Amino acid sequence: MTPNTAAFDHWIRTSFVEMNTALEELYIASGNGLEVDGVGDSIKYAIRDEGAALIQALLAEGKTNDGSAEAFALLGNVGMYLGSMRRHELTNPDHEDRSPFEEASALAIHIGTSIGMAPRFATAHLATHNLAVDGVRKSFTSLPDEFLFIDENTRAILSFQSAADALVRISDLGVSSPVADILFGQAAAALRMVAVINARLFLKLNVDRFFCNVRPYYKPYRVGRTIWRGANAGDFAGINEIDLLLGLCRANDPYYAQLLIDKLPFMMPGEQQRLRACMNRRSLLDQLLDAADHQSDAPWFRANAAALLELCDLFAVTARQHHDQLVNKFIQLPAGAIQPGKLTGITASGPPLEVMIRSLETLRNLRCAVASGAAASRHADLARLAEALSTVDDTGMTTREMSGPGSGHDIGAI
Repeated sequence: MTPNTAAFDHWIRTSFVEMNTALEELYIASGNGLEVDGVGDSIKYAIRDEGAALIQALLAEGKTNDGSAEAFALLGNVGMYLGSMRRHELTNPDHEDRSPFEEASALAIHIGTSIGMAPRFATAHLATHNLAVDGVRKSFTSLPDEFLFIDENTRAILSFQSAADALVRISDLGVSSPVADILFGQAAAALRMVAVINARLFLKLNVDRFFCNVRPYYKPYRVGRTIWRGANAGDFAGINEIDLLLGLCRANDPYYAQLLIDKLPFMMPGEQQRLRACMNRRSLLDQLLDAADHQSDAPWFRANAAALLELCDLFAVTARQHHDQLVNKFIQLPAGAIQPGKLTGITASGPPLEVMIRSLETLRNLRCAVASGAAASRHADLARLAEALSTVDDTGMTTREMSGPGSGHDIGAI
């Protein structure tokens, strides 16, 4: 790390956090955290000017295109600076045709292009690759609700990644492998942990603090002439690997393919490679359906099909949590209290709120395999797999043998 890079990183971890926190406290005291014009202007200008001086030195140095972890971290720091300027309304893409921060834009574009990412801070910068120093991770402020959001979101991502890793290994071994049981168990445990983390976050996170004082840092902003959407909690490969390997979503579905294309630049290069590789894998659901007609009595089929159905149920729980609790409680409901004219730019992803909500509902329904007229839904295929596990007991009633990890699966929950 060069002296200029180290100086900028130290500033991001210290004075930058202190000044943003001071501004948030002023916004809170004013009674409306979204009305920032004319509040704490001297602090805003201090962030702007101190950051600009550090960035100018980095841009002149020009040693930022080696594709290393150091370059990735620097991209995050520049992006956080621009995110702060957007939050405090010192830049607003709705009122500009180019960013007023030319040197920061130049540095971000330089680094982003060299490592193959969007030229702004990404989820990984504040989650899976947020390097802690003396027990403190990077953040915009020191508000407890921001720490809570960052930490619990990171824990959920790490758990999703554990589930995805297990599913990839099952794909490598083959769904009929006798040792797949341990991997199905690992994936199930990881998804249960996601549900626990989500529930804890929804219980503890303050709605007003999140909506008014945390989320605004994730708004879209311009880098040069281009508007780049905000960081999204789903910008990592693992969540999509689960979609694709369980078979709930398919890479050749136009809606889902567009989603993958849109998110790739916001993922780390290694994550991009993982996602592209997974798009060429055959789902575990499709492999089991192929075997359903001639292997339905085989012990491996009964155990692994039951385990897959259980994973689909567990994954559906997390999808409903995200949409029906996080999106509804922490975004949709508080946004409903805002005057329509003030809703411009309210979403981190860029499009109007109602468009974002519809898109997220579509994704939730795919992940929950909701029965619908949509060709992409796997509801009928999951029902067929469940039917293959059916047996007839002594009373003549159709039941399901659940001898494997999927014990307790309820097809009605799909």
